[in-house]
Order: sequence, then structure tokens, then C-alpha cells
Amino acid sequence: MIPGNELVFCALGGSGEIGMNVNLYGCQGKWLMVDLGMTFGMNEYPGVDLVFADLEFIENERENLLGIVLTHAHEDHIGAVPYFAQDLGVPLYATPFTAKLVAAKLEEAGILDDIELIVIDDLESFHIGPFGVRYVPLAHSIAEGNALLIETPYGRIFHTGDWKLDDEPQIGTPATADELTAIGDEGVLALVCDSTNVFNENASGSEGEVYRGLLKEVRRHKGRRVLVTTFASNVARLQTLGDVARKTGRKLCVAGRSLDRIIRTGQACGYLKDLPELVDVDEAMDLPRDEVLIIATGGQGEPRAALARIAEGTHPIKLEKGDVVLFSSRQIPGNEIPIGRIQNRLAEAGVLIVTDRQSMIHVSGHPGRPELEALYGWLRPRILVPVHGEIRHMQEQARLGLSCGIPKALFQKNGDLVRLAPDHPGKFGEVRAGRLVLDGDIIAPADGEAMAMRRRIAYNGVVSVAVDRKGHVEIGALGLPLDEDYAQFVDEARRDVVEALGKAKKADRDARVEAARLAARRAALRWSGKKPQVQVLLLED
Repeated sequence: MIPGNELVFCALGGSGEIGMNVNLYGCQGKWLMVDLGMTFGMNEYPGVDLVFADLEFIENERENLLGIVLTHAHEDHIGAVPYFAQDLGVPLYATPFTAKLVAAKLEEAGILDDIELIVIDDLESFHIGPFGVRYVPLAHSIAEGNALLIETPYGRIFHTGDWKLDDEPQIGTPATADELTAIGDEGVLALVCDSTNVFNENASGSEGEVYRGLLKEVRRHKGRRVLVTTFASNVARLQTLGDVARKTGRKLCVAGRSLDRIIRTGQACGYLKDLPELVDVDEAMDLPRDEVLIIATGGQGEPRAALARIAEGTHPIKLEKGDVVLFSSRQIPGNEIPIGRIQNRLAEAGVLIVTDRQSMIHVSGHPGRPELEALYGWLRPRILVPVHGEIRHMQEQARLGLSCGIPKALFQKNGDLVRLAPDHPGKFGEVRAGRLVLDGDIIAPADGEAMAMRRRIAYNGVVSVAVDRKGHVEIGALGLPLDEDYAQFVDEARRDVVEALGKAKKADRDARVEAARLAARRAALRWSGKKPQVQVLLLED
């Protein structure tokens, strides 16, 4: 689909889930991509760490794709760049902090010299074909969170990216209410807006409040070693923790490679300049317990991160009974079990756990209802397009926008083609918008046979049947609950397969394979109640 004399929007990711953001704007035969993110594999993708939006639609249109503009450096907005940027073959646009993190990813992938990465280090408009683009700084839980003001021949789009309102942001200077009102005064055709926290009746809160909450919390744990786990990318939180360490007379120690990388990148971009001098792990462990403040990765339960290893006792940083871990991060949906597992290990060791439910030590980086309502009032868009949320989030934001007087709210999901202008805005078509998974070193369809088979094996196990030229049968099984009865099951399954093969036509190989498969599967069902996948190898030729 080549856009004509019109303005079109299409999300390939991020509309229907939180994460994996990929958005397209089409105008006068050309496309502009905003963000190229990924999400993390859940239980539905066994053995998979990373999940991407399927870019088949825009790959087929790559000669009309002009560029990719990145709003900020969170993984759900830039994580897919090193996997797809080379194939798409268009320039990347980013502000300095985001650009440095993206460049590091491209270098690690060995393709930095093959990608044009254009750094936008001011707030002036730049042009990409029929699109004029200007970064508008907004508060978020990372340095240089930005909205995009996109000028087109058919009107202006305000694409929020991830954002919130914060009177005390600690890092950066977000646009003021007056500046946003001025944008609204000049006219906004469409507001394409983050829906993550639309059900929150209260505003997200300020990083200034978190600073005071963390300072109070650390001060009250005198005589104890205190560890804080937070998102490594939250530069403002790192600045806060540096200030807290200084105020409480503690040395600062960081544990986690991603923290080291963010600190280096932040300092190279002019942030974290007054961070206290860091001490290494060995020195931190030699200090009196109340003279060190540790920042560690792993608050989402990641098994290889520093916090998990600390909880297991396999990390050089040691926590003892009476020490404290502050979870200065929100619990991402889906991570409840691994987070709980780590917290239980810490609790079993006598470590005190404090979360944002008990103390003001974290605020979200996304807007609650009061913040959404304020932005609607400042920008006064003619059309609201909710994105960055599950279906329920986006539909709720559409209802909220209409109740606040926005004339039109367009609910859309991944793959929907939405015409914003001219004439009557609305959906007019669909394109493919599936998912891809990084499976080992291969990017494969998430709904492919390999992933479907892995799910079946995970649920039901696998049985292997081998038949040699003399008709001898060997049976093997994995994943069946037959620890005590395994030998008896194998004997009975072998007899069943031999009997089934004796009844099948010897000349019909396919019939013999199917007879052996069914016999082995029935035996497994009889013994275990499971219906395993059965692999049959005929070695009779």
C-alpha cells in the first residue's frame, strides 16, 4: 500500500501490547517510521528471549521508507534496531543520549559502519521528505525522553512517545505547560498518545518525591548495608541515588554491566557529572555496613542479573540478616513470579525488602488520567489515536479523550491502516502485523511450526521410536512423569510398537511410521495421561 495524497497511520507493534513499539506515518507516497522496539519473551515462547514486530509490510515498501526517528532509548523503542536497520537501509534519527546507546548496539552487531545514524542535538525542526519533525522534550524514566511534532501537508501530529508530567524531573528540562499550549494554539490534527497508565486515577508523581523518599528510607536504616535495585536506564534515578549516597555519608557502588554502560553514556552526554566517585565491589565489601549504598540490576527477576546472583549467594556482593533491599522500580506485568522468587530468597536470608507499596521510592514514567487530561487541554487535538497499551488501555483512553471534548478518537490495533486526513478519519484497511522471535541465532515467525512444536513438547514431552533393519525397536522418552515406572513403560511401549508394525504393510513406509507413532503415543497416554510428540525413525532401508 503506497499512501497517496493523504496522511496515514499504521502501528506494526505497540498497539495491542505494552512494548515492541513500531509506528508508521504515510504521506504522498512515502513512509516514516517512529521507533523500532522489541519486547521480551514470555511463557508462550519457550526458549526465546526477544520478540519483534513482523516488518514484512514495510520491508516490501522499503523503497518508499525514508527514515526511522527514535523517541528515546528504552528497549521497547530501540531494541530491534540492530536486527532490522541494515535490511531496512534507511537513516536513523536520534538525540545524543539515544544515539550513543544505539551506536553501541550497532557496533556490537558489527554493522555500525553500514548504518547512517543522524544525531539531532537541538530542538529545531528537520525534514524527511514530506515530513517536518521536531523533538519536544517530555519527562520520562530515561534521559532525553521526547515527543515528536510531525508537520505534514495535512496537519500536525503530536506523537508523545513515552511521557509523564514532572515538576521536579532531576534530569533534563521537559516542555512547560505554556510551551505545549503554544503548540496547541498553532493547531494539532492528531495526538498519538501513550495509554499505559490510563486506569491510574492519580498522576504518576515526581522524581523529586522519589529523591525525598529514598533519602528518608536510606537514613532510617543506619548500621545496615542498603542495596537499591532500579532500571539501569533511569538516569534521573541514578542521579538521585548519587545524591542520597552523598547526603547519608555512604560510598556508591554499582553492580551490573548495563549500569556501567548507562553511566558512561550519561556522562558522555553531560549527565551524572556530579555523581560521587564509585567504589568497586571489593572495596564496598570492606567498608562498614552503613558506609556503602549499592545499586544493582535485576529488579525484574532476571536470572543472570546481579540481584538474582546476590540473592543466591553467588555474587561478590554479600547481604546478611538485617541488610536492606529497596525495589525502586515497578513490577512489569509477567515478571511477578521471578521477582517473587528473588524476594523470597532474600527474605529467607533475613534481608528486609521495601517496595514502592510501602514507601515513596518509585514513580512511573507514564501518565495517569490527570496528566492525560492536562495534555488534552493544552494541545486540543482534533483526533486522538491511543497507542502503547493493551486493547483495554487504548479503548479506555479513547473514552477518556471523548469525555474531555476531543472531537474524534480512533481506536486501532497493530496492522490497522488509519487515514487521518483528508476527509473523514478512520480505518480503511489492514496489513500483516505478526510477531517474530529471536530463537537462538535465527529470527523466525512466532507462529511457526518450530515454536508450536516446542510448546507441545513443553506441555506433553516427547517420545522417540527407532526401528532398525531387523525390526528391533528402541524407545526413549523425555518430559513424561514416569520416573519410577519408566522401565515398565518402555517395555510395554516397545511391545505395542512391534505389534503395530507387524500389522502394517511392510511396503508402505508412511503407514509403518504412523502405526509406530500411534502405538507409542497410546502407550504414553495410558501410562502418564500425557499426549507426547512422537518421533519415529525407520532405519530399515
